[in-house]
Amino acid sequence: MIIKAEVVRHPGREPKDNPRFVVTNLKHSPRHLYEAIYCARGDVENRIKELHHGLEIDRTSCTRFLANQLRGLLTAAAYVLYQELRLRAARTAFRSAQVSTLREQLCKLGAWVESSVRRIVLHLPASCLHRHDWQIIARQLGAAPA
Repeated sequence: MIIKAEVVRHPGREPKDNPRFVVTNLKHSPRHLYEAIYCARGDVENRIKELHHGLEIDRTSCTRFLANQLRGLLTAAAYVLYQELRLRAARTAFRSAQVSTLREQLCKLGAWVESSVRRIVLHLPASCLHRHDWQIIARQLGAAPA
């Protein structure tokens, strides 16, 4: 049995006990069991929350099953694309951002699009808050510098 005893302190509130217990028969060190297995399980639950809250995978407002199934599949595909975006953002402030943050800060952005036969150029506004991060991610995805 592994016990983690913690006291959580928030400004203006009383301290609160936050005990954690893990009972297992796995033969690893307590630190490894807690950090690599128990906490990783919690991280998976966070990814499921991202699907629900960030991409609304549970939105099944159509009356037909196949339409709702297609919505779920498209949402799952979008999540895979956001995971790839997060991986490419490893050297930016977005390296551990949630899907909703990636959508709000990087994807919902007004830009002037200039296209020709050979390339597509996105002109970001001068007031873009995350312009430098956007450029790093775009280059990681294979964009050529202008």
